Amino acid sequence: MVPSRRLGQALVVPAVGLGCVGMSHPGGSPDEKKSASTIDRAFELGCAFFDTAEAYGPFLNEEFLGRCLRGRRDRAVVATKFGFVFNGEKRSGVDSRPVQIRRAVEGSLKRLQTDRIDLLYQHRPDPDVPVEDVAGTVGQLIAEGKVLHFGLNGTDADMIRRAHAVQPLTAVQADHSLWQRSVEDRVLPLLGRLGIGFVPTSPLGHGVLTGTARRAGRVEGAEPGRDSTADELLQNTQLVGAVREIAEARNIAPSQIALAWLLALDAGIVPVAGTRWRRFLDSNAAAASITLTPQDMALLSGPAPSSEGGRPKHGVHELAMAAL
Repeated sequence: MVPSRRLGQALVVPAVGLGCVGMSHPGGSPDEKKSASTIDRAFELGCAFFDTAEAYGPFLNEEFLGRCLRGRRDRAVVATKFGFVFNGEKRSGVDSRPVQIRRAVEGSLKRLQTDRIDLLYQHRPDPDVPVEDVAGTVGQLIAEGKVLHFGLNGTDADMIRRAHAVQPLTAVQADHSLWQRSVEDRVLPLLGRLGIGFVPTSPLGHGVLTGTARRAGRVEGAEPGRDSTADELLQNTQLVGAVREIAEARNIAPSQIALAWLLALDAGIVPVAGTRWRRFLDSNAAAASITLTPQDMALLSGPAPSSEGGRPKHGVHELAMAAL
């Protein structure tokens, strides 16, 4: 069974969560049966911490997860997100006005077939709505019992401070991995001081280590006409070489090293790795029991990949963050 960790002051969750974004499809598909089987496996492994959002689908992902949770909702921790508005199936902007937050929460509760949301994130900041107003509205929903904990996604240190002063934050969510470490300088130290948990998304570099991103030319944002495989490019980097060296020495998957590295950084970090496949979930869950040596951590935690504006500049790091 996967061990537990604490996010913030009170939310106890499995040490590795399951991202559900890729599990649902318009009209349903055979893949949903595989995804439902993976949800079942999460309960078996004790890692039933599910991450979804109204924007995934949109709406379909919450509906799918709601169906999967029937009869066992009390054994799961469910995180979802608000903050976008939609024109049909397309996002048409952000909206975190109080009335829109309430509308989103009521919709999520209905689709998830539940009476409460364990962890509610603002999906993206709204430049037209002060984060204090967002925090105040979520605080009201917490007082009403519809939401249990508050989180922010894709935000910065200033907004974290301002929101936390109005309604204490339980968690902040952002891309963070061996390849994307832009939160290390300001955000992670602040979370530690304030006692806020951190939920890294895309902890495996958007599928590069699991082999999901096969060819650079098929990756969104990749250079047109480039036909080198992701693995061939990754083999030329010192970082991935270190990951694979450690993994081979232990006879485990490189992806498990990437997750174990995150878990070793701080006891308040709980990565969410998305997958539709039971075998990848098994591997991810097993990473929670891997202990890296100080030598391993020193090898992996060297200088972060060069970045600008929070994104890697070029080469394989750019591919790793673009692949999905």
